[in-house]
Amino acid sequence: MTITRSILLLVLGLTVLVSAGMAEARERLTIAMTQFPSTLNPMIDSMLVKSYVLAMVRRDLTIYGHDWKPMCELCTELATFESGRAEKFELIDKKGQKTGKLGVRTTFTIRPDATWGDGKPVTSQDVIFSWRVGKHPETGVSGFNTYDDITEIEAIDQRSFVVTTRKLTFQYETMGGFDILPAHLEEPAFADPKEYRHRTLYDTDPTNPGLYNGPYRITEVVPGSHIVLARNDHWKGKRPAFNQIVVRTIENTSALEANLLSGSVDYIAGEAGLTLDQALAFEKRHGAKYDIVYKPGLIYEHVDLMLDNSALADVRVRKALLHAIDREAISERLFAGKQPVAHNFVHPLDWIHAADAPKYAFDPKRAKALLDEAGWSILKGGIRHDAKGKRLSLEIMTTAGNRVRELVEQVLQNYWKRVGVEVRVRNEPARVLFGETIAKRKFKAMAMYAWLSSPESVPRTTLHSESIPSDKNGWSGQNNPGFRNPEMDQLIDAVEIELDREKRLGLWRRIQEIYAEQLPVLPLYYRANVFVLPKWLKGVRPTGHQYTTTHWIEEWRVE
Repeated sequence: MTITRSILLLVLGLTVLVSAGMAEARERLTIAMTQFPSTLNPMIDSMLVKSYVLAMVRRDLTIYGHDWKPMCELCTELATFESGRAEKFELIDKKGQKTGKLGVRTTFTIRPDATWGDGKPVTSQDVIFSWRVGKHPETGVSGFNTYDDITEIEAIDQRSFVVTTRKLTFQYETMGGFDILPAHLEEPAFADPKEYRHRTLYDTDPTNPGLYNGPYRITEVVPGSHIVLARNDHWKGKRPAFNQIVVRTIENTSALEANLLSGSVDYIAGEAGLTLDQALAFEKRHGAKYDIVYKPGLIYEHVDLMLDNSALADVRVRKALLHAIDREAISERLFAGKQPVAHNFVHPLDWIHAADAPKYAFDPKRAKALLDEAGWSILKGGIRHDAKGKRLSLEIMTTAGNRVRELVEQVLQNYWKRVGVEVRVRNEPARVLFGETIAKRKFKAMAMYAWLSSPESVPRTTLHSESIPSDKNGWSGQNNPGFRNPEMDQLIDAVEIELDREKRLGLWRRIQEIYAEQLPVLPLYYRANVFVLPKWLKGVRPTGHQYTTTHWIEEWRVE
């Protein structure tokens, strides 16, 4: 009995040790994602993976919630006419004359417990400084128009401020896209605005705790490899479950599954992780061990077309390229129909989607006819040439190591070859492709990637001519193809300030018609993000729009 009792005690002891070890292991969460941010500054360069990380370490004034409606993160309440926090006024021109156009003044109050990671409070002065950075023409921020449309920000006190905007938009009650920077740390870096993107502490001193006001702060950054986060001691909200979060970059999507199964990572970011085909295969083999969620959302894969390219400047060539590819076959064969064909940039889940906008069916004969009309009618070695002997040869780029994108590239390349268009592949790591090549319009012909948006997102930064990045504007804006269309500009200006929902719907319909008629990009398919969750990880709730699950990181828990 003594021996039996000793064995029992030993087993119980080992059980306690194992349980303690598992509990200790759960104090750290290791997340894998496929890209590494080109910068950690919230204003510079638009990358989903950057947003994913920053949502754990900082908070916005307002975002969209799981119900697709605006909500406060750092503010106490939205600015509505009903609450008295929003007020219309008529704009006056330089001569003192009324213009008949309306602006709006909105009052916001920052949460009294909002604090930077060094203990300094988040204040109205931070908001005013951030506005100065965002609207400066030499800073080169991604969402320049968000800041430029604001004519004044006046501090009422340390936590409250009034924003005067030259446009009364249907999104007047929010401050979506307005990123707050810590003035007490970032102001010296802004002394020379043109050099700000190179001097910002988010890149030169990214582990400075004062840069962050969320549940976590960044404690280690190894470019291209990983980012380590620790609890922010000055966070006054709900205490997050994990002491530490490690975000690893594994650019080759084929390696993600192996790392998950080996235990090297606990979770693969649903927003930037396994491709749909991988997830479908993974579910067949290991589905019983994981909770797998397929979340369709406001995200579409597309090919940007460099409209400064003489061949692609001809809309007939652009239409031919789209007619030449069988997107239905791509959707069915590669994604089992879970990622349907995109005919436009507005997702069918969004209430403004125009189902009757022009569409381009798979029609190789029509593609060939359009190329003939455009002057590419001479075939030599199966490749089209014009009358001067110029070869119709284009280059396509995407994120290197992304298995599904590289596969789609090959499929597109094959379809285009069948109609006489030569396409060469040249891919780059995501941080280079997005941080330099696309942002500065260095791609020669085509760039394939995805846009993720919020509900009823006005495409000013992607389709308005004033948002074409250039050296003159500090490479701000995201109209990377260089699309210029006066009617589109007018419609974007009009839809922003139209408060009547039905009238706005008519404007949205025409915006989608022009997009489909002019094809500044080639829409491919609407993406579904796949969340492969370990059984013990709870609280991860996909939104289906641009605000990532990590905005609610403090709700994640071990069960």
